[in-house]
Amino acid sequence: MVIGRNEGPRLAACLASLGSEAAAPIVYVDSGSTDDSLDIARRAGADVVVLDPSVPFTAARARNAGFARLMAGPDAPALVMFIDGDCELVPGWLAQAVGFLDSHPQVVAVAGRRRERFPDASIYNRQCEDEWNTPPGPGTPFGGDVLMRSAALSAAGGYRDSLIAGEEPELALRLRRAGGEIWRIDSDMTRHDATMHRLGQFWSRAVRGGHAFAEGAALHGRGPERHYIRETLRALVWGFALPLTILLLALVDRGFLVLLLLYPLQFLRLSRRMGPQAAGLSMLGKFAEANGALRYWLNRLRARQSRIIEYK
Repeated sequence: MVIGRNEGPRLAACLASLGSEAAAPIVYVDSGSTDDSLDIARRAGADVVVLDPSVPFTAARARNAGFARLMAGPDAPALVMFIDGDCELVPGWLAQAVGFLDSHPQVVAVAGRRRERFPDASIYNRQCEDEWNTPPGPGTPFGGDVLMRSAALSAAGGYRDSLIAGEEPELALRLRRAGGEIWRIDSDMTRHDATMHRLGQFWSRAVRGGHAFAEGAALHGRGPERHYIRETLRALVWGFALPLTILLLALVDRGFLVLLLLYPLQFLRLSRRMGPQAAGLSMLGKFAEANGALRYWLNRLRARQSRIIEYK
């Protein structure tokens, strides 16, 4: 099951990778593409679902629509592979994942490692490559690419349509609460094409992340998992509360500007662990994440539905 919006050649590569691996029907769900994505999907033999543009687009809504199309057929699959249209499936991974689920009945979702296709094309692509490098084993939330048991997804009520980001960890949390296990196996699963070459793209992606943190914390932060509480607090402290406090104190006494040294000290601390480039992006990203978190709360106070935040 593939979702996409204006992915063009990336979508063609995605569908080609699935055609050689998946025996089940392929459903493609499009969220308002203005390029030739629909023609690409139809030529590849995919069953195409076009979302109604009068309802706000979200990846969660697209995945639910594709899953519903798959389950409506006479041969509803017991397993469904979700993949984003800017990714390609690694040969052999799907068979490995199916075998893992067959031998682990308690596991309801399994993922591998997503890799960047061009990690050295930009410092932003490199950050994505490092971000995908999560440890194998149980408990790690999955992303957009995952093999899942259809029955477990149906019982959970699917993805949460309204989430503009962070819908995968939110679903993973509900699946675990229902008693299912989630695993990441130590194997490359997909190749992703972030295509991030500008600072503005990085900023928008980080804003989206901050929005996901704040909304996830609002939904499940009071639970035992403390879902996204830590991430939200870090963003708000470093990206909003601390600089605002320093500014207000400096209006009283300029000597308080010495507190700005907390930022280079934090940079040096992070650099020891992740290197200077990643540390710099991490710190800059906190300002964008704070922007996204505040945007979520402002929209919530105004009773407005947030719109998707795109970086491509």
